[in-house]
Amino acid sequence: MAPRNRPDPGPYDPRAARSTPGRETATPRIGPEERLALNGVGSFDWDLERGVFELDPAGLDVFDLDPEEFDRRPETLALRVTPQERARLDKELREALQEGWRSYGGYFQVVRHDGAMQWTHTQGTVLRDERGNAYRIVGIVRDATEELEEAPAAGEPAAGLEQLHVPSIVRRTTEALSEAVTVEDVTAVLTGEGALERFGADGLALGLVEGGTLRYVAVCGEALTGLGLEDLPPRRLDTALPLDEAVLTQRPRYATGLADLGERFPPLGPSPDRLGMESAAFLPLIAQARSIGGLALFYRGRRAFSREDRELDGALAGILAQSLQRAVLFDQEREFATGLQESMLPRHIPRFGSVEIAVRYHAARRGREVGGDWYDVVGLPQNRVGLVVGDVQGHDTHAAAVMGQLRIALRAYAAEGHPPSTVLARASRFLAELDTERFATCGYAELDLDTGTVRVARAGHLGPLIRRTDGRTGWPHVRGGLPLGLATQLGTQDFPETRLDLVPGETLAFCTDGLVEERGVDIGVGMAALAEAVHHGPQPVEELADYIADHLWERWGSDDDVALLLLRRTPDRGTAGAPRFHQYVHQADPQGLAEARGALRRALAEWGLSEIADDVELAAGELLVNVLLHTEGGAVLTLEVLPEPVRRVRLSVQDRSSQWPRRRSPGEAATSGRGLLMIDAMASSWGVEPRGDGKAVWCEFGPAADGPSAGPA
Repeated sequence: MAPRNRPDPGPYDPRAARSTPGRETATPRIGPEERLALNGVGSFDWDLERGVFELDPAGLDVFDLDPEEFDRRPETLALRVTPQERARLDKELREALQEGWRSYGGYFQVVRHDGAMQWTHTQGTVLRDERGNAYRIVGIVRDATEELEEAPAAGEPAAGLEQLHVPSIVRRTTEALSEAVTVEDVTAVLTGEGALERFGADGLALGLVEGGTLRYVAVCGEALTGLGLEDLPPRRLDTALPLDEAVLTQRPRYATGLADLGERFPPLGPSPDRLGMESAAFLPLIAQARSIGGLALFYRGRRAFSREDRELDGALAGILAQSLQRAVLFDQEREFATGLQESMLPRHIPRFGSVEIAVRYHAARRGREVGGDWYDVVGLPQNRVGLVVGDVQGHDTHAAAVMGQLRIALRAYAAEGHPPSTVLARASRFLAELDTERFATCGYAELDLDTGTVRVARAGHLGPLIRRTDGRTGWPHVRGGLPLGLATQLGTQDFPETRLDLVPGETLAFCTDGLVEERGVDIGVGMAALAEAVHHGPQPVEELADYIADHLWERWGSDDDVALLLLRRTPDRGTAGAPRFHQYVHQADPQGLAEARGALRRALAEWGLSEIADDVELAAGELLVNVLLHTEGGAVLTLEVLPEPVRRVRLSVQDRSSQWPRRRSPGEAATSGRGLLMIDAMASSWGVEPRGDGKAVWCEFGPAADGPSAGPA
């Protein structure tokens, strides 16, 4: 091969090769390098001792490299190969050098400048000194994309391995297993559509080594599925079965007559004859010199296995073994990660008589990475309950450890009876004093179980989502502060509280951002998807939690951990003789006022009291508008039938203002002030009652009371 400083001979011009009469010199001589270049083949010379990798111009074209950007270092060339392919090639090269092979080769993918993936083939000869030590490798590289694209489409009938292109089978199997992450994914590839066609077989069975036993995890093929292999308990490995023998000896076994298997392996009994197969290959799956499983391939119409067949089987078994090893490791690490995470979450959620609570935790599909998401429910004095959802920065064991400490500290501060703003301020100070670089987002809500009042504070976290009794969902505006830890470092430990009202039958949903965030997608899309799922989901929170998991886990929660907490106040429908319903009307929701009027009319019709619907609807409109115009919050509307023998309907509108309404005598030109006068004229009685830090204005309709209306009571 010419050295790198040799002048470039330039492209070969076919026109110059045409024979011209009388001029024999018109046809130039084509050297070996030109002949290779004409066929798109490049050559290389790798000096192992000096670490210098020489590539000719055609080889640079194969790797899509310019001469000035290649420094003749193999490490630089390796950057053009995907990490997975790089690891596989390194393993094969080490094996070739250590085992004394004269040559080695294989297919791999190169990343071109435009990001496209190119299949490439290399073949090299290993030069050794008199002691057998490798000092140099010379070989060729070529673009193999068109070659590997000759594979038959999935689903086409397989006519035996000898009739299929070997690289095509390897490529198809590699691509099918490339996205397999778990053992379940691997088995799905082996049992799904086109599985047998990829292997050119008529049946297959996959066994996984667990300790000293073999457990069948995948079976494919009509003849095999009826044997019930997957239902068999793991059995101890011994040489009494062909696949066991292949696994134990780490050597493949081929059977060209299945009838002979019964004689060689008596425990099989008559099973081989029932399969209707004529031959089989029992392949050990070896990873890092250890048998991790075995693959049995069965064939009809095949009576012999050529050398090419056996080499292909070895390649397929190697690809499957690598995928299976990664999958087993992933499953083990995932089990460890989720176990560690779940051990730091509350083992039991306290139950309360007037609310339903459901929690869910979903671990991301990232193997051993552990997230810092958590939830908690804290019983508080005076019939209150604290709801916590948070997320510590990072996805590692440090994040999980910080989460465990922070959860306990926040729980203690809440149990001391502090308001939400103080709980978050103390938790922020605690996290800052842990001397960790991590911060945490958190949402904390305190619910009064008697009144339904919710006080919410948040630290860089999402606020709650609320589903009203009429099914509408919304994200109420909740003021917030900086994340915990960061707020203390910046000296801004201000976590303002927002008051919300949760009437009986309404649901509050708290979650971490993993449920609504997806890379490259605006978070508003995820929040809208969650609101839609909560709107259409069932009423009981346990069923609603499952519904959200089924509809959103894979879409929004696969790349990050997710913590979900749902609370629903038990519906207060009264009794059959004294029915009741509640509805919340938000101050900034004009549509809610119309919905409330419609709900009143429907309830009265259902109760058989439609004759007073006009009066009740008019009174409700006056009271609700008064609240929405003259107070700073929403209103809780309650309609109930008083128990017998009274048989009157009571309408109540509760707000957060302590200022009581007063009846006025407006002049003829006045545009307001007549609301209470109308209620006084229509209702049997009306009055005002103090309710916590607010009030409730009520009025009753039905049989007239003795005497005129008494006014405010």
